[in-house]
Amino acid sequence: MRLDALERLVSRAQMLSLVDALQFKLALWYGAVSSGKTVISLWAFLLAVRAAPRTGIIVIAGRTMTTVYQNIFVLFQNTSIFGSVISSQIVYTPGAASARILGREVMVIGAHNKEAVGRIQGSTVALAYVDEAALMPEEFWNMLISRLRVEGARLLATMNPASRNHWIRKKWIVPGATKNLVSFHFTMKDNPNLPAEYIADMEASFSGVFYDRMIKGEWTNAAGAVYPMWDDKRHVIPFDSMPRLQDIVGIGMDYGTTNATTALMLGITDEYDPRGNPKARLVLMDEWGYDSKASNVRLTDAELSKRFRAWLPQEHTPYPTALQPRFIMLDPAAASFRQQLHNDLRGQSLSPWAADNSVLAGIATIGNLLDRDQLIVTDRCEGFQSEVTEYRWNEKASAKGEDEVVKEDDHYLDGSRYITHSTKNIWSPYVQTHVAAA
Repeated sequence: MRLDALERLVSRAQMLSLVDALQFKLALWYGAVSSGKTVISLWAFLLAVRAAPRTGIIVIAGRTMTTVYQNIFVLFQNTSIFGSVISSQIVYTPGAASARILGREVMVIGAHNKEAVGRIQGSTVALAYVDEAALMPEEFWNMLISRLRVEGARLLATMNPASRNHWIRKKWIVPGATKNLVSFHFTMKDNPNLPAEYIADMEASFSGVFYDRMIKGEWTNAAGAVYPMWDDKRHVIPFDSMPRLQDIVGIGMDYGTTNATTALMLGITDEYDPRGNPKARLVLMDEWGYDSKASNVRLTDAELSKRFRAWLPQEHTPYPTALQPRFIMLDPAAASFRQQLHNDLRGQSLSPWAADNSVLAGIATIGNLLDRDQLIVTDRCEGFQSEVTEYRWNEKASAKGEDEVVKEDDHYLDGSRYITHSTKNIWSPYVQTHVAAA
């Protein structure tokens, strides 16, 4: 692809970053989702491959081999971005430890933990590209920087922002030029290829701290209440006022041997706006729980299953319905209890599944639904209501640049997150709120 063709694909800010990056050893692109930072950084990488020293290896690193393939090599095959001539010179087999890019061999590394340091320790690195750098272990990043020991060696990286106290911001982005580093901040408005409707949809996909990071592209601390938008008057309805349902998605369960075991049932309402257009919401219909601490009696898996199954056929709507829950999304760490339920529910068209336990992504899903009044809770869900107002970010973790919630009295919240986040591909076509994957 010719440079003049590239200029028609990218914004002025993106093109300037491509030029300015050449003046520094380290160049970092960060900002909002879909802001074009990956595309322009990959163009910078291709230029750097052409100029890279012949002494030393070239490295592409990401959190996992799968994310490296999805975020980088799939994009490299898009001929509308890179042209057929360049794309044909990039050869990679998913999962392989190396690739061929513009005639150079490139080592591909998944670096989700500090053990990945061993992949580069002792090596001389001529050029490195790091995808999702804010998710990298700091030990791996530091080792990679130390390997740039040949004249002309460079490192390029992309990331979405995290906490203001994150090590990569405090130790690298803030010092900037003193570390021979330049960084570029982008929002979706810097990507000229995005339709206005898509930008609006994405802006509706996040709330709170996640909006600041993923839409505004800012480094923001997660502090205070996890769900500051929660309001009993907005989000809680009497059980007897539950709207008619079009589906019962399922049940989310948190499991504890010394802590509470909980279950929350999630439905999709069958509601319409004044013009007759569908306006469905999610509703936490009912809950069940057993707390071994409160009762001072620890139950076996079989006994917990028996009590849960006694609750299951009870009335969970204020009106007759033939609808039945479709899924049980269970704490993925509860292998023994999942097997117990699997055995006990055999033949009942209801099986337990290991839930998606992506905590931050799940919190973002719940938070966005609450923020847009797309999730309501009946007054039967007393455990959920007692926990949601006390659910807070861990200040000590935030001070270290980490996003963690305080892990206490969150068993009903975990159950609600399991069923809501794990099934969003099922309910999102009905609930018009463009909840994004994180």
